[in-house]
Amino acid sequence: MARIGLGMVGGGADAFIGGVHRIASRIDGHFDLVAGALSSTPEKAKKSGEALGLDPDRSYGSFEEMAEAEAAREDGIEAVSIVTPNHVHFAAAKPFLERGIHVICDKPLTATFDDAEAMATAVRDSKALFVLTHNYTGYPMVRQAQAMVAEGGLGQLRVVQVEYPQDWMTDAVENSGVKQAEWRTDPERSGAGGSIGDIGTHAFNLAAFVTGETPTRLAADLQSFGAGRALDDNAHVMLRYDSGARGMLWCSQVAPGYENGLRLRLFGDKGGLEWAQEDPNVLWYTRHGEPTQRITRNGAGATDASTAVSRIPPGHPEGYLEAFATLYSEAAEAIRAVQSGEDREAVMGKLPGLAAGLEGMAFIRACVTSARDDAAWVTL
Repeated sequence: MARIGLGMVGGGADAFIGGVHRIASRIDGHFDLVAGALSSTPEKAKKSGEALGLDPDRSYGSFEEMAEAEAAREDGIEAVSIVTPNHVHFAAAKPFLERGIHVICDKPLTATFDDAEAMATAVRDSKALFVLTHNYTGYPMVRQAQAMVAEGGLGQLRVVQVEYPQDWMTDAVENSGVKQAEWRTDPERSGAGGSIGDIGTHAFNLAAFVTGETPTRLAADLQSFGAGRALDDNAHVMLRYDSGARGMLWCSQVAPGYENGLRLRLFGDKGGLEWAQEDPNVLWYTRHGEPTQRITRNGAGATDASTAVSRIPPGHPEGYLEAFATLYSEAAEAIRAVQSGEDREAVMGKLPGLAAGLEGMAFIRACVTSARDDAAWVTL
């Protein structure tokens, strides 16, 4: 099928996540990047567009200009990726949603809850799809874990343990010119959550995606260990579920020895499972009273849930970029379905969307509220 014309807002020079989105959009061949407003500085945006080989006429100085011009073109973009710092997400997405251009947005949804509610209104008023790139949901063994839980492989869920430690902010790198740290430690650009907004929302979303359950109450202890940091860089969060399950979420960006240690452990009355992002092609599953099984992506024990989103044979590792690509491929399928007249809610499948974004924002707000009241229990 013809490739989908894709635009990008943000993601210019020195922007890590922009490069990830561009690679992911190309892996399965569903998108062509044809336009961009790649920086908030028009001169830098033009240079970034030139470096990526964009037509100079479609390398824009602002996202407002890009939305208006592309909507007026007969060959205008059909979808746009928003890969800016959090505080720009709503402002950038709005003009595209208003023009019926599908939006693929990086997480979290926005920087503030007011913007999140405004984003929700814009999405509901639009005919376009809205996809939030919680990319860890795209890993094959995460899909298999979700299916196993849904099929009763753990029985009644009792314990949820999810953690996401990193060490890259152990030193005050935001004061030494590290762009990714500068905006993440700035409440104006990042929002009220530091580590809980940046990586805690990933952990929260992963647990909810696999279990099919969202906690209804939490108690959060947030810390800012970095001298002078306005936002948290470490968090311990206790979780309670209406089903009776209990959970704990730990996220940290000041944990020496951990590069990207996202890990999920689930335990029910019939069994348990464990998955780790740094060894993503393996899922450990234990039926109560039996030896632990090692299930690999395309090996013995793998099911359609994982093999359907795998690309290469057993023993050849797939990882971060391929998981991102799974979301882009599923977004492309959903876009084509909507263009064929199907209902946009019905085509989302396993894609994270507005609901996942609002849940993440509620999680951030509840954590901040709880921490301000000495880790008091708060209703989400």
